[in-house]
Amino acid sequence: MKAPVIIAACASLTVLALAARPVAVEAQGGGAQGPTSDLTTQCASCHALTKPANPTVEHLWTRKGPDLWYAGDKFNRDWLVSWLQNPTTIRPGGVMWFKHAKAGDPHDTIDTATVEKHPKVDAATAEKLADALLLLKSGLVTEGAYKPEAANMTMGKLAFGKLRGCVACHQDAQGQGGLSGPQLYDASKRLKPDYVITYTRNPQQFDPHIWMPTLTLSEPDLQRLTGYIVSLGKEDK
Repeated sequence: MKAPVIIAACASLTVLALAARPVAVEAQGGGAQGPTSDLTTQCASCHALTKPANPTVEHLWTRKGPDLWYAGDKFNRDWLVSWLQNPTTIRPGGVMWFKHAKAGDPHDTIDTATVEKHPKVDAATAEKLADALLLLKSGLVTEGAYKPEAANMTMGKLAFGKLRGCVACHQDAQGQGGLSGPQLYDASKRLKPDYVITYTRNPQQFDPHIWMPTLTLSEPDLQRLTGYIVSLGKEDK
């Protein structure tokens, strides 16, 4: 395999997202607030609905879908209800991009035919699943962490595209950016700003083995970058 752009991208900033795949199975783990029956029958075969007691690299590498035990911190309800009825690709390279890499010229690419699609659910089921997912909270995200008055779109865009290397793994416009992380061009609809800034500040507090680096950004830099990310997709409303 040739020296891949995708592998290089993996070492750069990876900010977030969802790639759910509901299937019938029993729930994983246990916690103070257990998942509802809707989730345990629809989602638990592919997602951790409670925080793993002892997260390992193996858990990260073998999971079929991203962890959802902090979904309530992460997702906006309207987007979640809509997406569950008509799923679109959020992670261009799949949950684990290297499983879908193929040799290409001049660099490796993603074999999109091998990236599994999320099944659709009807409107009533989507409402139930969304409500259940939004009950799942991590206790790590503080309401009001993001301060919109501190945002600077120009500097945030510069940080995303050049200064902090986010674009190596993420797309802020369709077809523009990396493939190893979730796309962010609809982040304003999908993600809660307080989650974005909290996750960007320290991804490893959510998963100690995740490859997204902790960049030790200053608070003003975090606010600017978050402001830019959560502005993406607003023009489509």
